[in-house]
Amino acid sequence: MPENENSTLNILPLGGLGEIGMNMMAVSWGKDALVIDAGLMFPDQSMPGVDLVIPDVELLVRQGWNVLGIILTHGHEDHIGALPYVLPRISTPVYATSFTMGLVEHKLEEFGLLATTERREVSPGTSVRLGPFEVDFFSMCHSIADSVGLALRTPTGLLLHSGDFKIDPNPIDGKLCDLAKIAAYGDEGVLALFSDSTNVENEGRTGSESAVRPVLEGLFREAAGRVLVATFSSNTHRLQQVLDLSHACGRKVVLVGRSMEVTTRIAQERRCLHLPPEIFVDVKDINNLPDERLTILSTGSQGEPLSTLALMAADRHKYLQVKKGDLLVLSSRFIPGNEKAITQIINEFFHRGARVEYEKILPVHVSGHAGREELRTVLRLARPRYFIPVHGERRHLVRHGHLATEEGISEDRIIIAQDGDLIELSQSGARIAHQEEVKRVFVDGKGVGDIGNEVLRDRRLLSEVGLVTVVVVIRGDTGEIVSGPQVYTRGVTYQELEDELLHGAAAAVKQKLAELPLRPGEEWAEYQEEMRLAVRRHIKRVLGRKPLVQTIVVKT
Repeated sequence: MPENENSTLNILPLGGLGEIGMNMMAVSWGKDALVIDAGLMFPDQSMPGVDLVIPDVELLVRQGWNVLGIILTHGHEDHIGALPYVLPRISTPVYATSFTMGLVEHKLEEFGLLATTERREVSPGTSVRLGPFEVDFFSMCHSIADSVGLALRTPTGLLLHSGDFKIDPNPIDGKLCDLAKIAAYGDEGVLALFSDSTNVENEGRTGSESAVRPVLEGLFREAAGRVLVATFSSNTHRLQQVLDLSHACGRKVVLVGRSMEVTTRIAQERRCLHLPPEIFVDVKDINNLPDERLTILSTGSQGEPLSTLALMAADRHKYLQVKKGDLLVLSSRFIPGNEKAITQIINEFFHRGARVEYEKILPVHVSGHAGREELRTVLRLARPRYFIPVHGERRHLVRHGHLATEEGISEDRIIIAQDGDLIELSQSGARIAHQEEVKRVFVDGKGVGDIGNEVLRDRRLLSEVGLVTVVVVIRGDTGEIVSGPQVYTRGVTYQELEDELLHGAAAAVKQKLAELPLRPGEEWAEYQEEMRLAVRRHIKRVLGRKPLVQTIVVKT
């Protein structure tokens, strides 16, 4: 595709720059655009009650771009999880490799979107043409099967997107990173490289997935009872190793956890997982086999409260109880924020006589993201004119930028962007033109975008200081008090202090109302605020706290 030095390409990151997760980026030429990935992010402790966080899709709509397709690099939730919320607003074809498409189709079916979504399956080594864009797909190694990088030919020049990756010299499925293809693009001339920054703080190289095999094998060989392996269901390479080792050690495998069952089925159908013969048994039949012939493959490695591991730790699982002699292997990393929940499960398993092994003790897990030396390799092969680090918090992006300068890319050709930055890119220059207003959209039950920062603030306050409710019944025509005030609390004080607190709060409200002239009910808004302040002052005086206070006036 010929280059046009007078043309400008727009890049708009909607998620994934400034956080880990919620990856989504739009590339536009004129009014035509395509989107790379559409991921979600799981809420942290500052988002009580929120189920999921997704990018601001309305920002895309406001641009007025004609979105020609959504291109997916792989099947992790932080890259595909927002699709059911994006597609109703932006009806466009979805392009993905076989296994990724299988995961997408399952998700779309759950949301009733499968029949109305155009899906186009691609494979490494193929290309698709979308308006002014031509997209090449090439193999990259990651902790999920069928991952790809993207080479995007535009009228302005060639863009290279690494996707999530590591350079694994001995991948489980034998599919190596296509470094020769990256080098060929470098020879062709890469206008801009977008590269995964997640593990930029890790020196050296990330270990091969195959390095986990001998560690797991040693544990399997020495285990006298059941082996429980907890890992991410999407890590098909890890699942393959557990299945192969179980078969080699004469063990049958019980799958527990809905996502584990679904992902295993899809991976088998898409030929990304090869099952040993008659390897599975139903969880209901585990008592028909001796413990030394059982492997339990489960989700819940992050301490999720309703996961199989959490239920076993609390002795609440219908079929599985922790036994003395069990071996639990947590074959995944501890995601920051989950440490307390995970260690609680570990302690409970130890308390019940099990043995637990995890990454801090044994190398039972390797990352799917590239370390610094692998990131250097891609920079050296691609030799981009401009470099834009992606997929990471600000510290990751900045450090990746420093790494690029060490590889000879001048600082003025490195763009450290954040969500909402509209990047203008041409052969003659690159710059952040302006910052679009971008927000995080919270999914709360069936509500999408229904709650904002004010609601989250109130929820945090409720969890920290509790709620006091004041109820007064008045005559609507005169404002005369008929009943009350009655005061109720939730999460404010100890039971032994509650009567004193409630009576004092009610007295404070009654005194304040006695000081105010009678008014009809429709004029009581000001009085409700006075009631609220009277209760707050009383509780602050007694307890030194300022809970949320709501006032309810019932008119008769």
